[in-house]
Amino acid sequence: MARRASSGPNYIAMIAIAGFVIVAFIGAKFLMNDSGKKIKGATPLSITEFLENGNSLRGNEYLVEGTVDQRWPRDNGQLVSLLVNDSEDLIGIEIPASFNNLNIERSQKYAIRVKFREGGVPVATQIERF
Repeated sequence: MARRASSGPNYIAMIAIAGFVIVAFIGAKFLMNDSGKKIKGATPLSITEFLENGNSLRGNEYLVEGTVDQRWPRDNGQLVSLLVNDSEDLIGIEIPASFNNLNIERSQKYAIRVKFREGGVPVATQIERF
């Protein structure tokens, strides 16, 4: 009885699997690298300038990054106190009702674009969790 010769490794299948693994790795790296999804194009808020005279900032937009310390829900939005990164300072930020679909939690880190309204009150215009 004659024996069949065994076939060698399937190089095409091995190349396809290696290609898939590389593409999956690059895709995962791209998604993980953008996990902060930091808000682009916003000037970081100077806490010193804000604490000295917040009213002088009205009409301007800034980026504030930090951890939510407290939150107070209201009928037409909410108010959060944010412990600003690289600082011991807390600032209050008004979150409009348009962000009610977001689940803003205490002790979570956020990047918030704020626009200062009359009286120097920061109002969120964009919120990203990281």
